[in-house]
This record gives sequence, structure tokens and C-alpha cells, in this order.
Amino acid sequence: MNFEGLDPGLAEYAPAMHSALNPVLDAHLNQSLLQNVELDPEGMALEALPGQESVHIMEGVYSELHSVVAEVGVPVSVSHFDLHEEMLWVGCHRGHATSFFGPALERYSSFQVNGSDDIRQIQSLENGILFLTKNNLKYMARGGLIMFDYLLSRPHRLEDSEDMHSLLLTKSSTLLVAGLQSHILEIDLNTVQETQKYAVETPGVTVMRQTNRFFFCGHTSGKVSLRDLRTFKVEHEFDAFSGSLSDFDVHGNLLAACGFSSRLTGLACDRFLKVYDLRMMRAITPLQVHVDPAFLRFIPTYTSRLAIISQSGQCQFCEPTGLANPADIFHVNPVGPLLMTFDVSASKQALAFGDSEGCVHLWTDSPEPSFNPYSRETEFALPCVVDSLSPLDWSQDLLPLSLVPVPLTTDTLLSDWPAANSSPAPRRAPPVDAEILRTMKKVGFIGYAPNPRTKLRNQIPYRLKESESEFDSFSQVTESLIGREEEPHLHMVSKKYRKVTIKYSKLGLEDFDFKHYNKTLFAGLEPHIPNAYCNCMIQVLYFLEPVRCLIQSHLCQKEFCLACELGFLFHMLDLSRGDPCQGSNFLRAFRTIPEASALGLILADSDEASGKGNLARLIQRWNRFILTQLHQDMQELEVPQAYRGAGGSSFCSSGDSVIRQLFSCEMENCSLCRCGSETVRASSTLLFTLSYPEGSNNDKTGKSCDFAQVLKQSICLEQNTQAWCDTCEKYQRTIQTRNIRHLPDILVINCEVNSSKEADFWRMQAEVAFKMAVKQRGGETSTNKEFALADWKELGHPEGVLMCPSIEELKNVWLPFSIRMKMSKSKGLDVCNWTDGDEMQWGPARAEEQHGVYVYDLMATVVHILDSRTGGSLVAHIKVGETYHQCKEGVTHQQWYLFNDFLIEPIDKHEAVQFDMNWKVPAILYYIKRNLNSKYNLNIKNPIEASVLLAEASLARKQRKTHTTFIPLMLNEMPQLGDLVGLDAEFVTLNEEEAELRSDGTKSTIKPSQMSVARITCVRGQGPNEGIPFIDDYISTQEQVVDYLTQYSGIKPGDLDAKISSKHLTTLKSTYLKLRFLIDIGVKFVGHGLQKDFRVINLMVPKDQVLDTVYLFHMPRKRMISLRFLAWYFLDLKIQGETHDSIEDARTALQLYRKYLELSKNGTEPESFHKVLKGLYEKGRKMDWKVPEPEGQTSPKSKAGMGQGKMA
Repeated sequence: MNFEGLDPGLAEYAPAMHSALNPVLDAHLNQSLLQNVELDPEGMALEALPGQESVHIMEGVYSELHSVVAEVGVPVSVSHFDLHEEMLWVGCHRGHATSFFGPALERYSSFQVNGSDDIRQIQSLENGILFLTKNNLKYMARGGLIMFDYLLSRPHRLEDSEDMHSLLLTKSSTLLVAGLQSHILEIDLNTVQETQKYAVETPGVTVMRQTNRFFFCGHTSGKVSLRDLRTFKVEHEFDAFSGSLSDFDVHGNLLAACGFSSRLTGLACDRFLKVYDLRMMRAITPLQVHVDPAFLRFIPTYTSRLAIISQSGQCQFCEPTGLANPADIFHVNPVGPLLMTFDVSASKQALAFGDSEGCVHLWTDSPEPSFNPYSRETEFALPCVVDSLSPLDWSQDLLPLSLVPVPLTTDTLLSDWPAANSSPAPRRAPPVDAEILRTMKKVGFIGYAPNPRTKLRNQIPYRLKESESEFDSFSQVTESLIGREEEPHLHMVSKKYRKVTIKYSKLGLEDFDFKHYNKTLFAGLEPHIPNAYCNCMIQVLYFLEPVRCLIQSHLCQKEFCLACELGFLFHMLDLSRGDPCQGSNFLRAFRTIPEASALGLILADSDEASGKGNLARLIQRWNRFILTQLHQDMQELEVPQAYRGAGGSSFCSSGDSVIRQLFSCEMENCSLCRCGSETVRASSTLLFTLSYPEGSNNDKTGKSCDFAQVLKQSICLEQNTQAWCDTCEKYQRTIQTRNIRHLPDILVINCEVNSSKEADFWRMQAEVAFKMAVKQRGGETSTNKEFALADWKELGHPEGVLMCPSIEELKNVWLPFSIRMKMSKSKGLDVCNWTDGDEMQWGPARAEEQHGVYVYDLMATVVHILDSRTGGSLVAHIKVGETYHQCKEGVTHQQWYLFNDFLIEPIDKHEAVQFDMNWKVPAILYYIKRNLNSKYNLNIKNPIEASVLLAEASLARKQRKTHTTFIPLMLNEMPQLGDLVGLDAEFVTLNEEEAELRSDGTKSTIKPSQMSVARITCVRGQGPNEGIPFIDDYISTQEQVVDYLTQYSGIKPGDLDAKISSKHLTTLKSTYLKLRFLIDIGVKFVGHGLQKDFRVINLMVPKDQVLDTVYLFHMPRKRMISLRFLAWYFLDLKIQGETHDSIEDARTALQLYRKYLELSKNGTEPESFHKVLKGLYEKGRKMDWKVPEPEGQTSPKSKAGMGQGKMA
């Protein structure tokens, strides 16, 4: 707090001001504030003070919880919430410090810090508290013991006198101290010595703050300077106020300051807060407030709101970029005339105010607040327990004798063994693991080996053999942070069905073992993207072969077309060999569709993480939406103009879409009025919703009801509703019936199990079906997988032994694997369950299709997993066909799989229809006609042609030819198989990273930052124009950008805005098509860190088409080397000076690849290249992997005369 402009008497407070202070209470002082305060014996006794009444706190609204007196009549100079324990520290003008424990403000410790000077700032550390006075820095334990006392000035030299006002803890052991002098001291807390003295151009630093980008220094002249974190040089300076600065705070990209302005009569408190944008380094609209601001703090709970405090006790909350509302003002009632200090707890749940009469006021937003998110336990003085020992019961056999108190003595005890009868026998060290001995490397007499992590360090494991069999194959890796402390047998959800979560490390996803969850060659989908709850349905659509081929053959000119984006995603799933993919581009297009938002399909991140939404209803609405949207997208069959050469699909030639041919069911809706008039109209639907019999749950007798009966009732629905009758000319009670005219090729069913009523119906029918199956087998309870051969001979099938489900496999099963539908000429529909026995009795179903008989086989079930620990999840059971196995594994067979995001596991087919309604609830069913694939042309025509690489117009209105940074390819330059293309991409941040701090101080990433590609550059890799870019596209985005990362990306605000950008601006889809064409044609991409680039762009590139210089110049188990250091070392180039440029980076990566071929003799001499890499790593370690400044040394390769091989 800067006291300039205030009453000078308060800034230079002296004890003489209160020399006449009588210990008897002042008349205006609230007596309840003096709880736990020691008074003079002649004054009032503590027992005479009335206790403070309980205060009702409204949740979420700050209200006063407690008020206490630190020291009667002495102004509070500073307050500070302890960052490690639940304590509040208060310093006064007489140099006395007091601490209060917990929200009740119980006095914990009180001691004298300085005999004469006031305490100006307090900083809590792990082992103690730092106190700053005028010229002294003192480190004391929380109980009051002095740990060190450092004098900041030498009194006998006037030129060295110090007047300190602020301190800032920059690291765990480094401290900055500043004041009214013209320098800032840096002090090492380990050695308690001054290590640096930084000169300050503008003396008088009274407030200091720090972010991950700058040091912020607030000066008494009214300026705020921004300094570099390493060199402490001034990077920028804001001239905030003409008079003096009172306080300022920084949060995110905003800096807010309050202070005094010069007037004719002197300094006056300015009611305009100055707000600055740290991204643009300029002031934004000042914020006018309704109080005289003396203190301000950001309180970022839900928004970046500011708390502005006046010295008279008025407090106002407002947004830094909004308007202040007088209704948001509340009043702190100080005992003295002025508030002297203000602080906010780390948890943002508590505010502390100190006034000029020594009172401390605690305001909170909850009845039981906590000062810190993770506070350690506070140590208290132990009471004497010698006189309160409980008697020991000697009748107990397990009573430990250590409970008997033994006096401390040096005499020999009767229980001591003689030395002759006892000898020390240390425990033998366990043998060294053979893996450690095998991998050990010796340096002198010391051996080094990686820890195999087969047992705990310095401990011998104690295991029970019988407990080892309780864990299945998934017990080695915990899918979620929530489930680590729960025992597996206490939860009914099988582990493979639980929600899987990616655990992020410092390397991101590079060291996460996806193979542990997926040992197949099919690709899973990552779940961390917003609205990724639909991953299971994307997999279902992918494994519908006609849908997959249709979608991949589609291409249109719409920027956000779900069919196009789904086709791109299916192409990635085709190329993957077990590695997970992500649907970020598809979900990005999904979020832009207004119908999706109107249907409530777009979840907020908080709702998705907490599982607030009903996932079963959500995925069923999404199922209806995606089929309708794909049908609409596929209806436009005209040749797109934006993507020349993209022809129509080979699936159909009429104006109707193939989605309609596959999924649509044509119906007749008949409405019969009581007057006898009948109205018939034709309609169609893409899916059906199950309608359950009414009153079925009230029937406890267990009446059997086949699934086929319920399905027929749902398809041929009959209901009584109010409808308009043209004959009666009014609304009448009508009977509405639905008749089927044409059955779909793919039957999609929404189960609508949204309440306990429907769940009980499924459970009851499964129990009835199970009892009937047991009864048919004569009451057998065996769990054998097969019948004996003789049993089948009795049934008349001696040719072979067929598998028969066991009793366990029949539990919780009501759904049939096949259903048979027959349409009569009178538009009647007959539906029945179909089994393998029916196949043998009636013959193949295909021969009966001409008679209107169709057999549908179950292809997929989407299931809602009820898990209270994680909020639930959605998984899919999918029957993968022969074509997919032939493409991935080279075998022809069919198999059921479980798809749980990136977890894929083969399962028994009966598991796909087993629904334990306690945790596994069916949501969506997909049945397909037998021999469906034979009706459609399944050849995929790649719709992307070379014309996408030709010149195109920019979206930017101000883009001129003079600003063009690339030359498009000519027709004779079209890339061929094996050509080199240099590639680099730059990104911006859409959402910041979400992380949590563990109890041991380490950080765990919960959700990574969401990146979006902002610029993509491709340069020619061969020919006369080698190194010249032919693609340099800036990607327009409609989503809000949180951070442009200008220092690393070179992207500035406005570059991606079509209204003001001067760059070549395109859509993501346009540039994506260019890269897809290059991948399909077989070019090889050269770049640095391409794995991350392709991941953010959402491209799957075969590994043999990627030449990444990160891995070319890398030694195993060593660090990755930056492009900047490689360019300096091998090419003697200084790149990425102030910012990154994708053209420069792509061109440099190409030159490095040429250098690699030169040094390794085209890969024929790996040993010689290994020596070059060793020299590279040795030089990097010596230089700390930093490129010298331009006036520094040159690269070692240029010194050694090896520069003649580098490219221009």
C-alpha cells in the first residue's frame, strides 16, 4: 500500500500518538471484538467480555464472519493469509505480529518483530514467515523463534540508508526487496546474502507483482513498469496516474490500477481505474467506480471480477471490462476511521480488512471457509497428559506394553538383556534384481541402472497369494484418477466398461501407453475433446460399410459440412494401425450447426466433466440428428465449384440421398375420427423409438413379452389423440394408426430407457426369458459351453457340434440377435424373433425376400454405463465385418468388439445383449438386413483432385498481391509419389490447460489446452524453385482465441479476421483438402515436430511419409533438440530471433534433412553419424542448449570448415 496522498500522521505513525491510551475500553469500541486480547490487570478481565454472536452467512455472498482486535488502538499496517496453513497474519505499526487460526480467528501466536518500526509486508514460506520493516528483513518460525535477522542498510552511512516498502518471492529461495531508493535488492534465502542489486530508473517501488511473463513494479510517481523475468530490464511502462499509485493487481491478460491524480488543491483520489491489456500493451476503457479506491484485488472465482476497497470501508465488486453497478457495493464497518490494509485468501473464500484502531475483520462467502485449497495441519502445543492417563486393563492379551510410561533413566533396566546373550544381527539385504545387473553401466566403482520398478524403494513387499487372483488384466493401469483408492470388488461396473481417461505428463501424450487399452489394429477415439460423448456412435457409423463408403466419396463446398468432416475422420480410421484418432475437426463443425445447439446437443465443459447431462437421452437425440443432417448434406449432388474435380457419389444418381435409401422407412399415417372420416398421408422416418406396453410394470406375475412384439407395437403404433377433423370442423378424439409401406435396409431403434419404469420392464423380461431358457433345458444349472454330441444327434443334427450359450450367458438377455419381418399385401407387418434353429428349419432368408420376408441381424448396441464415480459414459458393442478384418489383419471373419473411446477389446457376442440394468442400460440398437452389402457399390472414389492446389481467392478483404508470401503450383509442378515437401504449422490457443495441484506439490494435467491451427506453410522440396512456398494459408476461425502465442507463432490479433487481415486467409477445410491430396499422392513431409502439427490439424499420415528432423537428430533416451539450435549448429543460421515464421522453419527443416543425408551418406553410415550426434549433444550441454547472441561465437561446423556442404 502506498501511503502518499494520505494523512501523513498515519504514514509515520509513532507510539507517542497513543501514549495516553487507557487500557479501559473506548466507548465507541465494540466489546465483542476484544476476545482473546490480553489487557492490563487493572483493566477489564477477559471473562467479563461478552461472546460474539453467530453470524448467518449466505452462500456465495461475502458477509462479515468474525472481527477481533490484534492490538488495542494501534493501527494494523499489513495483513496476510498464510499460504500453507489455515492462518491469518497481522502486523501493526509498533512492530508487533499476531497470527489467528481458522475462520474463528483464534489467537495462535503473538510476538514482537521490531522494536520501533512498523511491519510493512508479510510473506509466508513453508517453514516460517518473512517480515519486512523499514530497513530490516526478519525470518521467524510461526511460533516466534527467529531463524535469521538481516539488516538491509548500514546506519552509519547515510547514502546507504534504506526505506523498504515491498517484497516479492520470485522463487522458493529468491526474494526481491524494494522501497523508496533507486534500486531493488535480490536476496538468496538459503545463504541470507544479497546476490543482485538492480538499478531502477524511477525510484520509489512500493508494490510488486509477478506473472509468468513479467515482473510488475508500481512506483510512487504513478507509473507501472513491466520488467523481464531474467534480465530485469524494462520491457514496457504504463503511465497510470499523474499523482501517485495506490495499488494495482494483475490477472491473466489484464492489469488494473488505482491511485491519485494531481489537482489544483493537491492530490485527489481518482475514481477511474486504469485497465491495461497485456496482449496489446495498451490501455482499454477506464473503469469508473463509485468509491474512492485505495486497494484492489482480482478475485477470479467464476469471472475475473475486481474487488475495490476504499479507506472509509466501502467495497465494490465489478468486472474489469464492464460497468460498475452501485448495487454491488457493501460496507465494512471499521472501528477506527480508516481501513489500513486488505488481503484475499488463496481460495478466494475469505477477505481480511485491518483498520486504524487495531481491529481485524474477516469476510467470507461461506459459513465454513478455508483459506487455502490444500492446507497442511497446523501444529499446536501439546497439553500435559501425565496426570490424565487412563488405567490399563491387564486382562487384554493384545494390550501393548508401550502404553506404560517409563521414566528417563541411565541405569540398567531389569528387562535389559546381558551383552553375552544378545548380538546385533542386521537384516540381510535382498538380492539385486537381475534386470538391474543386466542394464548396469559402471563409471569407476559406481554403477548406474534404470529402476525397473518391480518393487517399492527400500521396502520388502508383503503380499498374500490368494489376493493376487482378484485382479484382472486391467488392474495394472488405473483408467481414472477417481478410482485409484477404491477396491475393485466394491464396484459392480467391470473395469473395461469404466470411463477411461488419458493421463498427461510433461511430454503430453507421447509416453501414454494406448496399446495397454487397445491390442487390436482398429483405431479408438480420444475423449478429451469437448462433446466427445458421441465417439461410440461415430464408430457405429464407421463400421456400417455402405455408410463408410458413401461418406468417404462425398465432398461439397460447404465450409462446415458434417458429411465431409465425417468422411475425413473415416479416412483417418482407415489409415490407423491401432493408434487412436481424434474427431476435433468433426466436432468443431458440429458445434457451428444451429440445430445442434437448439436440440441441446452441445454440452458445456463443466456439464460434460461432471456428468450432469443425461447421456442416454443425449446420444439418442444425437443419433436422430446425425442421420437427418447426413441426409440433408447428401441431397445436394451438383458438382461443387470451390473444389473443382470433386464429382458426385457413385452410390446414387437420383435426387434422393443414399442415407434415405439405407435408413428411411416409408409409412402411411391414418387418422380415423369418431364421425367416420379417415385421413391418410404418407411420411417417412429414419429411426424408430420403442414404445413399451402400458401397465406392464404393475404386473408382478412376470408375463412374457418378446422383443419382437414390442418392436412391432412401436413400428405400427396406434394411439388416441386430439386432432383436427375437416368434416366436423373442430378438434376431435381420433384414432391414429401407422402402416408400413417399405422397410429400411438398416433398422435403427432408440430404446428410450429413461426412467426406472422402462428399466424395470427390461429387467423383468430378462428374468422371464432366463427362467424359460432354464426350463427348456430341464432345469439344468450347468455352465458348460456346449451340449454333448449325442444331444445334438437326438435333435437330428449329427453333422457337427454347434455352440450353445451357457446358463451364465443367458442372464440379463432379452434382446434377440436376429429378427424376422414379413410384410403382407394388406400392408400388415409380422415381426418375430429369429434364431439359428429357425434358419435350419426354414432355410436361408434371402430366398424369401421376394415374398416380403426379411431377416435383420443385430450389428451394434450403444450402452449407457451408470457409474456414480465418474458421471457415467457411453460405450458401443459392434459386430465388425469381414471387410474390415481383411483390411486390418488380413483375415476374413466376424467378431464382436467393445468400443470404449480408445479402449477396444474383443468380446463374446452374448455380452453385446446382456444388460444388467443396475449399471448397463441399452440406448441405441442397429439391425441390418442380411446380405446388405451386396445391394450397394462399395467402391470408394476419392473426391479430392489436384485442382485443390491451384490458386484460390483469399477471404481477407484487404489482402493484396503485394502481400502474397507464396507462389502456387503450376500444372507442370504437381507433386508426384516420393517428392519432398517442407511443412510447418503455427497454432493459437482456444482453451487454457486445466491442471490440479497434488498434495505433494506436483502438478497433474486434467485437460490439455485446446489448440487450433492458425497458419500452414508448405515449401517445394526439389526442382528449380526449391525452398519457395506454394501454400502459406492463414486459417480463419470463428471460435474465440484465448492466446495468439505471438512469441512462438508469429500470429498477431487481426491476422485471422477476414475484415482487417492482410494475409492470405482461407478456411480450414480448404487447406485440409490440399494436405489430404498431398498425403494421398504419396509425398514425403519434412519438418520439425510434425507429430504435434498433424495432431492439431487432425490428419493421419502414414509413418513412411514423415521425415521429422526431431527424430533424425536424436539419440535414444536423450532430450529432443530445438530447430533453432540444430540450424545454428549444422547450418550456421540464426532463426526464430524475435518470433517464429513458418516459412523460415519449413525451409530450415528441408536444409537440415539435406544435411542429414550428407552426414549419414544417405543413411549408409550410421556409425559416423552417431559420432556427429555425440558431438552435437556435448556442445549442447556446454551451451545449455542456447544459441549465442549475434555478436557471440559462430557455430562449430563453420569453424571446422564443414560449412561448404550447407545449402543456401
